[in-house]
Formats: sequence, structure tokens, C-alpha cells
Amino acid sequence: MPKQVNSSYLQLFMRESDTAAMLDIDRLPDVSDVDAIALFDWMSSKRSFSTADVSGQRWIKTCSAGYITELFLHTDGSLEEFTLFNRLPTKGSWKLEQGVLDIEIFKGSNTYRSRVIANKSVNIHSAIEYKNGELHSYLKLAHIMPVAQSA
Repeated sequence: MPKQVNSSYLQLFMRESDTAAMLDIDRLPDVSDVDAIALFDWMSSKRSFSTADVSGQRWIKTCSAGYITELFLHTDGSLEEFTLFNRLPTKGSWKLEQGVLDIEIFKGSNTYRSRVIANKSVNIHSAIEYKNGELHSYLKLAHIMPVAQSA
């Protein structure tokens, strides 16, 4: 697994295990300094995203500060983001790398990047977000299932 993906998993583990509020990638401890059993248990609750999980799908994204948006991940790798209540639009892109969803969103002069790690048991996934290259927020993303069409 590439170092960047490994670092994303460790960074998210540190946040979700209450070991640290949030650590920048360059401040992460060596894996040997981390509770291996807790890390293994946490990793076993995660899975890889597939293209079918994300391509052409809608998501609700929220951050630890309470900002809520809707994302639509187009099949061509572009994305649209709308604030949930007043529908202000922004644009960006997405891609899958080793089962991790990479998202990049442009809002004015700001660039937001996150690497979303999938949960096995629920369709609520999580990420650490960077704003203009600096550690910014903890995210939760919930996959919105399409409404079944009646015959």
C-alpha cells in the first residue's frame, strides 16, 4: 500500500481512537509506537471503496464544525458540491486510489483535499480534510442510496 494511503489510515485511526484530536501527516508516530491491537481492530472495521460505490453517487458531507453539504460524484471524475440548505455550488474532482476516495474541492481561492476511508458496517465514512495544504477538519460522509423506482 502506498505510503500516502498508509499515512491516511494511521492519521484517521489516531483521530477515531481518541489517541489524538487530529495530527498532521508529518507528525504521525511510527506504527511501532502505536497500540498494534487497537490499530488492527480499527483496520478490520474498514474496507476499500469500489468504483460502483462512488461513481455517479450522492453523498452528504459534514465536518466537525457542523458545515453540511451534498456531493455528487460524476462518472467522469468531476464532482459538484452544494450547501445543503441554500444550494450554493462548488466544483471539484474525485478518484479512487487503493480503495481510498480522494476528493479535491475548489471554493473561491481555497482548495480542500481529503482521503475518505470506507467503513464496513455502515454507509457513514470518514476523512481528515486539508484546506490549502493545512490540517483543517474531521469529516463524515454518508452515502445516499437512490430511491427505488416503482414499476
